[in-house]
Amino acid sequence: MTVKEYGQFCGLARAMEVVGERWTLLIVRDLLLGPKRYTDLRNGLPNIPTNILATRLKQLEAHGVAVRRALPHPDRGVVYELTDHGHELQPAVTALGRWGARTMTEPRPGEITTTESRALSFHTAFRPEAAGEDTLDYEVRMADATFRLSVDGPSLTVGHGPHPDPDLVIETRAGRPVLDLMRGTLTPAEALASGSLHIEGPAPLLTRFAEIFRL
Repeated sequence: MTVKEYGQFCGLARAMEVVGERWTLLIVRDLLLGPKRYTDLRNGLPNIPTNILATRLKQLEAHGVAVRRALPHPDRGVVYELTDHGHELQPAVTALGRWGARTMTEPRPGEITTTESRALSFHTAFRPEAAGEDTLDYEVRMADATFRLSVDGPSLTVGHGPHPDPDLVIETRAGRPVLDLMRGTLTPAEALASGSLHIEGPAPLLTRFAEIFRL
């Protein structure tokens, strides 16, 4: 498999040879949230040509960033997942996401928001220093997706689906109030007063959410 080399003895150049091709980091982004079938990756990246997806996955395997694993009985099929080496990309992907989010206002024509990109946005906005030693569990309902967030001091776990025992449920009812809270363009009090956001649980925990998740 041909690798486009930069001809420089530099760590960044080597990294770009592995993950610098178009679509590669978005594939890594989705795999950071857990193993995925080929069809899961295809559905999460609807604009990627199928031959490019197959090629990028082979490249990630060749570089030891991802592996294929057969699902145990009774499940069938194969999933792709990151190796430990691949998971080391998490801080870089998070930092790039935060850097890019600063220029985002409204979606451009034709742009979509995927479930995986929304899930990763919580990692992007998470501020460990603001979380301190808090242990908090949130359930966030956004349009057609629900996420469970578990804050344990400086660490964050994001999962899909309802939380079994959340400290606070945050439900979006109009617009993008969760994103606006993360940006700091909307206060918790304004979000509640406008009716764009509904909560179940103590209101001060929404303030903590806005402090802990900030772009």
